[in-house]
Amino acid sequence: MAKSLGRTSLILASGTMISRVLGFVKAIVLAQTIGLVGSVSADAFANASSLPTNIYSLIAGGLLNAVLVPQIVRATKNVDGGKQYVNRLITLAIVVLGSLTLLITLGAPLVAQLYGLTLDDEQLSLVIAFAYWCLPQVFFYSLYAVISEVLNARSIFMPFAWAPVMNNVISIAGLIMFSQLFGADPSGHGRTVSDWTPLMTATLAGSATLGVVVQAMVLFVFLPRAGFRYRPDFHFRGTGLGRIGSVASWSLGMVVVIQVVAWVETLAINVAFGQTVSLAASRNAEMIFLLPHAIIAVSLTTMMFTSLSEYAAERKTETVISEFSRGARTITMFMVFSTAALMVMAPPFARIFSSSAEQANQLAVVLMAQLLGLVGFSLFYFSNRVNFAYEDTRTVFIIYASTAPIHIAGVTAAAMFLPVEFIAVGIALLNAFLTTLRLLIQLQVLRKRVLGRIDGHRLVSSTVRFTVGAIPTAAIGVVIVWAMGGYSLDGWGRSTLLNAFITCALSGIAMIAAYAAAMVMLKSPEFDAFFAPAIRRIFGAPGRHAANANRHAAHTAAADRFAAEHGTLFTLESVAADYAAASPVVPSNPDTELASDAMTTTARIPSRRELRDYARQKQVEAYLNRVADDDETLI
Repeated sequence: MAKSLGRTSLILASGTMISRVLGFVKAIVLAQTIGLVGSVSADAFANASSLPTNIYSLIAGGLLNAVLVPQIVRATKNVDGGKQYVNRLITLAIVVLGSLTLLITLGAPLVAQLYGLTLDDEQLSLVIAFAYWCLPQVFFYSLYAVISEVLNARSIFMPFAWAPVMNNVISIAGLIMFSQLFGADPSGHGRTVSDWTPLMTATLAGSATLGVVVQAMVLFVFLPRAGFRYRPDFHFRGTGLGRIGSVASWSLGMVVVIQVVAWVETLAINVAFGQTVSLAASRNAEMIFLLPHAIIAVSLTTMMFTSLSEYAAERKTETVISEFSRGARTITMFMVFSTAALMVMAPPFARIFSSSAEQANQLAVVLMAQLLGLVGFSLFYFSNRVNFAYEDTRTVFIIYASTAPIHIAGVTAAAMFLPVEFIAVGIALLNAFLTTLRLLIQLQVLRKRVLGRIDGHRLVSSTVRFTVGAIPTAAIGVVIVWAMGGYSLDGWGRSTLLNAFITCALSGIAMIAAYAAAMVMLKSPEFDAFFAPAIRRIFGAPGRHAANANRHAAHTAAADRFAAEHGTLFTLESVAADYAAASPVVPSNPDTELASDAMTTTARIPSRRELRDYARQKQVEAYLNRVADDDETLI
């Protein structure tokens, strides 16, 4: 890749990792504060805190992710570097999204009731109380996304990854303050709806919203680094912003379809509200599921999307194919391992977020069902960006729209026919199946209509290699977790949160080492590209490319010694010179002119040494190009 994929992806991944770790801490503290499985308080707060993200995705998410980066990249080619475009874009976002958020917040009872049709009046009243404090997050989520895309288009990725860290810190502080003021309820059964006061709802939900506010506003500090000093500009005509609307129409349709399905899922899973695994527990399982996706797939995709948009704008199809193949194989390598490792660790991992081993069992089953779709989910997310780079949002809409009826029918059937404790599991299995189906459709579209080919043979062979390496890795993890009692209700590995954490840490480290060893034994180029530079830096060991370079240098030195000793053995130039020297110089003689022409022509014919030098140079260039194209250093 033209830009340093390794350094940028490392910045993104490290920021996302810290943010996700703090997100886990926040989830643990929240579960210890208001409970998780079978908790009326937790399910009510989960419903209210889901409303801003659902509405944000509906009114802005698809537009921002699919359209803005390509548009900003093109705007930067203007005479002013895109400054006018960005000022008007941010101003438009503040005006439109601010007005919509105000209306939505005032209509909190209607919004909450729309997603709470399966709740009784008492449960719904608590959701509405939380919603008034949570719904302003819609504006700040949208503002954060707009400014992030502006920075990303200028290849400034650090604020995007690290701003959520501040959000989580503030939220955790708010939860601790809540526990100090009003007490904790780890089981979730000690507080009823009537126990919640306005001050309690304001403390819990208000601190969560404050974190989102800070997350958005801190990005303004980094705009000057991207070459933009924001000045409000209300002149929206003539800057191409209308192009966003035309391109975003399909993207908006796609988001509408997704949110309709999500709405049906919320109604279905709320059937178990306050009884067993419902929305709060399902969201926690989803958070664990999304951890490797966010650290690897989202970070890598965020960085690569700008390059993909640039190459697509320049019609460099072969480069787009190469970038897609590299990114897809790298993501698959991590997601295959993550699927195996998290499924092995699911029971003790779930125990970290639960107040009892029985609750952990219920959460673990939902998590394992969701993990079946992790590889497909991440690859589908990444492959969609190829369409977005070509400003093709119609294809993604069609894929979602064509599978939505199956999705809705399956969710409805799960709510109607499955026992209440298995509704969340059934929905998770359905999501895993449909995500894989959408990925297969998307790859076919990319191969036949967008790119012409997708380097599918390498992707399939790499996936097989990763799966083979994951089998012994999972076996080692199972033995360790079983030996530590992680699969028994009364086992040491699940008796306390600390024991569960130790079990996950030890088994996780062992599986990482086993998978790394398997990749080395299977000679995985993707693993070598990602980790060999770090290993060489730590241990000073030569990698595959270093060994090839040393071999090449030795061959070059031998060839140079041979050329120095023997020089040019025989050339046409020497023959022509001898012929011309033996012939009289008579200008009118055609033969002499022929000899003279031969001298002039053969003087330009390279010697053997020059040919060898030229061949060596071409070999070096081919080798370096192959390294850059196939195995660019990622760390």
